[in-house]
Amino acid sequence: MDKAVRAFRQQHPSVNLVSILSLSLPELSKKIQDGSLPPEHVFYAYVGKALQIARETNCITEYMQESETQLQHTKLGEKKGLLYGVPVSIKDSINCQGHDSMLGFVKNIDKPVAEDSVLVQVLKRQGAIPFVKTNVPQSLISYDCDNLIFGQTCNPLLYTRTPGGSSGGEGALIGGGGSILGFGTDLGGSLRFPAAFCGICALKPTGNRLSKKGVISGIFGQKSVTAAVGPMAKDVESLALCMRALLCEDMFNLDSTVPPLPFNEEVYSSTRPLRIGYYETDFFTMPSPAMRRAVRETKQLLEEAGHTLVPFELTNVDYSVYNFCFRGMFADGGVTFLKNFEGELEKGNLGVFFWLAKSPNWIKTLLSWITKPFVPRLSNVIRSLRANTVEELWSLHHEIEESCHQFIAQWKKLNLDVMLCPMLGPALLIGYPAKLSVAVSYTMLFNSLDFPVGVVPVTLVTDEDEKELKNYQGYFQDWWDRALATAFSSAEGMPVAVQCVALPWQEELCLRFMKEVETLVMKKNMIV
Repeated sequence: MDKAVRAFRQQHPSVNLVSILSLSLPELSKKIQDGSLPPEHVFYAYVGKALQIARETNCITEYMQESETQLQHTKLGEKKGLLYGVPVSIKDSINCQGHDSMLGFVKNIDKPVAEDSVLVQVLKRQGAIPFVKTNVPQSLISYDCDNLIFGQTCNPLLYTRTPGGSSGGEGALIGGGGSILGFGTDLGGSLRFPAAFCGICALKPTGNRLSKKGVISGIFGQKSVTAAVGPMAKDVESLALCMRALLCEDMFNLDSTVPPLPFNEEVYSSTRPLRIGYYETDFFTMPSPAMRRAVRETKQLLEEAGHTLVPFELTNVDYSVYNFCFRGMFADGGVTFLKNFEGELEKGNLGVFFWLAKSPNWIKTLLSWITKPFVPRLSNVIRSLRANTVEELWSLHHEIEESCHQFIAQWKKLNLDVMLCPMLGPALLIGYPAKLSVAVSYTMLFNSLDFPVGVVPVTLVTDEDEKELKNYQGYFQDWWDRALATAFSSAEGMPVAVQCVALPWQEELCLRFMKEVETLVMKKNMIV
């Protein structure tokens, strides 16, 4: 990367790379399309910036040198595709031909994949140039970003904080300005944590709106919690442009399991007032003062803009977390997850989990019973790691379906268009996500429901938030709550986001709502 950038600068000393990096994706795309900005200038501007951010945060795993060849073909070819000439970054677990998809496992080194994932194939057909792959936590089942091969990725805004995970390398790279558009995956918040922690936007679509063919999963075969592939960028309009490009004939032809739903421009560009549900807490993970304030301030801005805000009563989140999420993901007692680690050194706080997963059901039941009076949440987590029979798993899947229908019925009864929800934040201190698996409750709920959901940064942690945090006790006042208070602390000036939710297959409405939130927050900040 360094060599390529230096060669370009020697040949083009007068090119203003900083001005290129300041453009939004729609602006950049328009200039490339109309010929006023050569794709070569854009490409090397981002290669140089990505290299700088990689040195600062350790976010890149690989430079795809063939991207330089693709760039030459782009220059010679016709100007076609909505992402023509746009350099894009790709999460490690999304297959790119000729490159490893390592997931932080040593056994996957030097095993280049034979074919691009469908997502990468469509990106290339739309003229995009994948140029780097980015770091992930070992196994992906974490919202930190650390593994034994590449080490810890840091938050570009404050190096002592995690960038989130598992798409943490993407969050750090885009948050630092080293990529204008990136792609990650989300099984429990893995797009949304990095976006929220690094102050950018992300969209987790309905599970099958974009193809997952050629995308490696941390737990193969489980169907209880739905994973999704989605884009990450600095602003909502960039996400919308990306979805317009991806929801094309090529996507539906290359993967016929993806429904042929093109981008609905009418829904995205509508200006009619929205009826918006909202809640400030899930009563399972107590929100930080900044999280609660983020929802309240956004609610007020939306009301002032003429939208109707309706309280939404969230119930049984604890049951959903233990049974649908934890129990669903590890319904085989953790056997499939453990197979990933055969012959590997594990990184992080997985020792106790491994011991539990390897223990027979009767030990898990006994431990759950012993810990229940003292640490009820731990007791429930241990119970959720029991191996299930086929009958129990089918029953669980039925229960998940019923729960989803009940949630939608409550939504329809209130006649809602979309919903405003808290997003965990600010970014936790490095190392804490591994100790705080229970804090995924705000994000994982919508993987269980398989709803599209986006993240938009709306505020920064204030001195007042820090003072209030000193009184943070949590709903259970156990060691998890105490650890979370520590993990949140000393984050003044760090971004805090909200989640914008829509019903399944309504990505365009979700983006429209996100755009509304983003616009109102920007207007408010300009006035301030």
